[in-house]
Amino acid sequence: MHDFRPEEWNLLSGTSSTSAISLYNPFISYDFLRVVEESGCATARTGWAPRHLRLEAPDGTLVGGVPCYAKSHSQGEYVFDHGWADAFERAGGNYYPKLQVSVPFTPATGPRLLVREGFDGNAVRAALANGLKALNDTLGTSSVHVTFAQGDDIDALTEAGFLHRIDQQFHFFNEGFDCYDDFLATLASRKRKALKRERREAVSSGITIEWLTGSDLTEAVWDDFFAFYMDTGSRKWGRPYLNRQFFSLIGERMADDILLVMARRNGRYIAGAINFIGSDTLYGRNWGCIEDHPFLHFEVCYHQAIEFAISRKLRVVEAGAQGQHKLARGYRPVTTHSAHYIAHPGFRRAVADYLEQERREVEQVGEWLEDATPFRKDPEAAS
Repeated sequence: MHDFRPEEWNLLSGTSSTSAISLYNPFISYDFLRVVEESGCATARTGWAPRHLRLEAPDGTLVGGVPCYAKSHSQGEYVFDHGWADAFERAGGNYYPKLQVSVPFTPATGPRLLVREGFDGNAVRAALANGLKALNDTLGTSSVHVTFAQGDDIDALTEAGFLHRIDQQFHFFNEGFDCYDDFLATLASRKRKALKRERREAVSSGITIEWLTGSDLTEAVWDDFFAFYMDTGSRKWGRPYLNRQFFSLIGERMADDILLVMARRNGRYIAGAINFIGSDTLYGRNWGCIEDHPFLHFEVCYHQAIEFAISRKLRVVEAGAQGQHKLARGYRPVTTHSAHYIAHPGFRRAVADYLEQERREVEQVGEWLEDATPFRKDPEAAS
């Protein structure tokens, strides 16, 4: 990212909180992408070698950009292609390195083909999509994977020959609620009572919950949160992706875009979750704890995120990847999108056949999940 000037990058779509034409997404801001590199989390050494694209006008003005990495593995992406890699390698190919267009370690939807305000979005996105294919050919990588992309980007990528893939996440939608109780009123009575009981039990051991943002994010707080992150992350997936320096840098440069939900008991913090604040969305990211208490994870990560979003008039809470347990807590199934360019023609056909079947299955599961939401059903519709 040091090859870009902050002021030019932050004129691209979605990267600036002062943008007049696009919603701010903190993960594609210059500060966030620079911090994951500067902290050593997303570098060639960790298998995330930056290969960002820039599209310039004849006078050198940056008119488009793409956050892109040459990957030597498929970790930290949340759109799983390990089976593809295994099949291609068994057939005698080299799947790695590949190109990954994403925000490292972040399963959050946002713009991927970034367009400068005032330029023709369709033309810039088309040029960037074809530029990714050209970069793939130049580097000799096997494929390009654009994950958690928005609709305009998917349209440009599929037009350029990328294959479309879908998956599911769970998001909360704020329907103009004034308080958490307004949200509870939309649930079926049995579900509403269950959530009230769950929230009481989560803090029944003398636990209090705090929201920390801005100047509240001291180094001492980051020390506590990092201990939670390392303890839980090491048990869940073996090697957490983010290091201690990442949290110091992100707190220094993006403090007003961060919400830490922290749980305290007996005078010390025992658990917490980090969230990032966009212009209309709260993005839930990492959680950790050093004490286990029933339902505390749900309280810190999901119920508190809903309360904060309602208090800030945010429209959506994106609670991260996977997790059908979110459904019972008021989060709805949402389709996520990615696009994949496979250079080898035979392998591309095989992946295309697989994705056609996978899309049907994901759509069927999505319909079932929507029927399983805890919201009150319309009696007239039911009859």
